[in-house]
Amino acid sequence: MGGFSIWHWLIVLVVVLVVFGTKKLRNVGGDLGGAVRDFKKALKDGDETPKLLADKAEPEVNATSTSSTTTENDKVR
Repeated sequence: MGGFSIWHWLIVLVVVLVVFGTKKLRNVGGDLGGAVRDFKKALKDGDETPKLLADKAEPEVNATSTSSTTTENDKVR
């Protein structure tokens, strides 16, 4: 009497089907599957995000020099 037999589980299944109905259980199963799918997608997106942020964080180096620029005041003198 310590464990549940197959008959115990079948009785529980019948009671759940009577109480909730098959349509409600189908909706719950679909919602659970969608949640798992979204969770896996978020995990994949989370792995790619740091790579993209690291690429964007590196500043671009310009080859122009600002010290050779002359202003109009320098030309007048």
